[in-house]
Parts: sequence; C-alpha cells; structure tokens
Amino acid sequence: MLKRLENHFQFAAHNTTWRTEVIAGLTTFLTMAYIIFVNPSILSQTGMPIAAVTAATCLCAAFGSILMGALANYPLALAPGMGLNAYFTYTVVKGMGIPWQTALGAVFFSGVIFLLLTYAGIRQRLVAAIPYQLHAAVGGGIGLFIAFIGFRNAGIIVPSAAHTVALGNLRSPETALALFGLLLIAVLQVLQIRAYMLLGILGTMLAGLVCHQLHYQPEPYSLTAISETAFHLDLRGALHVGLFEIVFVFLFVDLFDNIGTLVAVTERAVLMAPDHSIPRLNRIFFADATATIAGALAGTSTVTSYIESAAGVEAGGRTGVTAVVTGILFLLALFLAPLVGVIPAFATSPALILVGALMLTSIGTIEWSKPEIAIPSFLILATIPLTWSIADGLSFGLTSYAIIQLLTGRARIKDWMLYLLAILFVLRFLYLAQG
Repeated sequence: MLKRLENHFQFAAHNTTWRTEVIAGLTTFLTMAYIIFVNPSILSQTGMPIAAVTAATCLCAAFGSILMGALANYPLALAPGMGLNAYFTYTVVKGMGIPWQTALGAVFFSGVIFLLLTYAGIRQRLVAAIPYQLHAAVGGGIGLFIAFIGFRNAGIIVPSAAHTVALGNLRSPETALALFGLLLIAVLQVLQIRAYMLLGILGTMLAGLVCHQLHYQPEPYSLTAISETAFHLDLRGALHVGLFEIVFVFLFVDLFDNIGTLVAVTERAVLMAPDHSIPRLNRIFFADATATIAGALAGTSTVTSYIESAAGVEAGGRTGVTAVVTGILFLLALFLAPLVGVIPAFATSPALILVGALMLTSIGTIEWSKPEIAIPSFLILATIPLTWSIADGLSFGLTSYAIIQLLTGRARIKDWMLYLLAILFVLRFLYLAQG
C-alpha cells in the first residue's frame, strides 16, 4: 500500500521521504493555522455565526488541501483567502448592504466560472502569458511580502503616522520571543538540521510557555454549528445585485493571487518543467475552483492557494503528501479548533520572515542588465509588498513589461494574451481609481 502511494506521489522522482513530507505538512499547517481564527473574526462582522464560520474554515481548508495534494500532487495548501474575506465583509456586505447569504452566492458563481475557465483552458493560457523572465521577480516579491507579514505579526515593524512604518518595541515580551525564534531557526538552518523550521516554531512556543506568554482562552465551539451557514447561500439574490462587479473582483484577485503563489512556490520547489511550464496545471486549477465552490456551500469566502505553503517547501516538501498532511491537520482542527488557538504569532512569525528571505534567492537569476526585464521585475518586487497584494504587484509588472515591448517594437503576435491582460489590468486600475 505504501509503495503504491509512493509511486502515485512520485517519491523517487522528487527524492523525498514520508518523514520529510509529513514534517513539511506540519510546518505548513503551523504557519497558516491562524486562518482558523482570523477568518471567522472577519466574516462574523457580517452577522455570520462565528462558530459556524470556524467549522466551515477548517472543513474547506481540509477539503481543498487534500484535493490539491491527491489530485495535482503539489505541496500547495488551500484555505479561505485573506484580502478576499475582507472584501467580502467590508465592501460587499457592510459597504454595499448585501446580505451575507447573497454574497456567498456570488462566491459560488465565481467558483463555477473558475471551473468553466479551467475546462476551456483559459486559466492555463493566462499562466503561460506571464513571461518566464519575470517568474523570479514574482517569487522574490512574494518573499518580501511574506517577510513583511512576519515582521508585522511579530511586532518588529509597526504602523507609524509619520513614516508609514517604524521599528516596534523590541522589549515587548512577544516581540523579544519572535527575535529569539528568528535566531533559533537561523542557527538550526546553519547547522543543517533537517526539521529546522518546525523545531524552531516548537522551540519558540516552548520558550513562550516558560516565559508565561502562551495565553489559552478556549471558546464554546461545536462542529454542528456549521449547519447555521452551510447551504444558506442565496443564488437567486446574487443574480440581482450587481453580480458582475462583485464576481469580477472575486475572480480577478483570486486568479492572480493564485497564479503568483503558484509560480513562486513551484519555482522554489524546482517543480517547473524545463520549458518553464507547470505540469498538471489543469488539475491545480480544478482543485482550486472546486474548493471555492465547496467553501461557498459550507459558508465561507473564496478558498485559494496559500503562500505559507512556501514554508512547507523550505522544510523539504515536494509532493502532494505535504498538502494532504496539512489538510488532515485542518480536519483534526474541526474537532480541536480551540486548542489550535494556543499557537502564537510570535512562534510562526520568525518562520515567515526566514521563508521570505530564502525566496529572495531567486532574484539572482533576473537579468538586471536588461532594462526591459529589470524595470518590470523591480516593479513586481516593490509593489507586491507595498500594495499588500500579489494581484496588484503582478498587474504592475506585466503591464509595464507589455508596454515596454510595444513601444520598443518587440511585440509579437503570439504573445497576444499578454497584451490582452495588460489592457484588462489598465481598465481595472482606472475602475479602482474612480471608486
């Protein structure tokens, strides 16, 4: 049985083992487990019951991750997307006054459209339209983004009215513990300890326990609570409330966040084909679209690939077993959700910072001496973290690349999809400016 599974997941081809994949899956889960509590806290502001959204979050993350791993054989974990849940809550429901049931209907339709675009091969063409010369910039930009999130969550960087951001209070117990974790993971990595990322997270948690900084406050929770949101979506209502605008945003952000994550993680894991294409791309998109549909049915916003999957890749994950293990842990979290709350940000933030740093190694392959590549690459690197959006950063980079190619007479007919994307990006930016 194990041998058959090893053949299915291509262990020999990826030179991996069960131990490595399980540790990678656990590492990915620990770095993204925060979504179990952050997603419900955001969506509950729409009036959705928090216990129901917690159960839906765990269920959809488990379903999407296991499907991705088993079907596509990639170490990509899925969960309700950050940013998309904020758009769902603050713009669609609270801003437009649309009931959450109707908003779930819009999410469902976006998932169905995703599925149709996948079957038609359009999503695959969009990925192929991204010049491979920019892949390293996407990976580096997302690395900076991840590191920025880690610095912020650790309290090392804080908001500043005068300077936008500033250095935080390093004497704060939680920030000091995050710095300890950063040093611990770095030392373990230098010593070439294979499970350095996981051991660093657990070691920092242990230090927090010794320093009395682990605050565990369980809340009432029941798996049966999911019945309060499951199948409560209003499809008919979604067809009458400016469906196009809402679904377009869900589509656009998820599509290009997903593409950016996919390019960055597969390149870092050396899973791209020699021609810079991504094998089994249709299966990846099928899993993503199906998970979004399941999420809408269960009662949560758009489900998408998580960039925290890069932490599992850095821990050695190379196959779908990493994602399956992450999914199984989310499945267990369905029954143990209050216990997962003991994982503190000061323990996972150092992992995110160092994963971001490791992803920057890819920018060494960028041809900085060629301005037609260097300028779009820099825009991607800078705008992904500064706009707090993978989709926006990718849009800036691809649009600038297309415009430079056109104005310098280097445009080719076979790259028509690239220029179509650039036009759509410009129109989107103009639309957002009017808003």
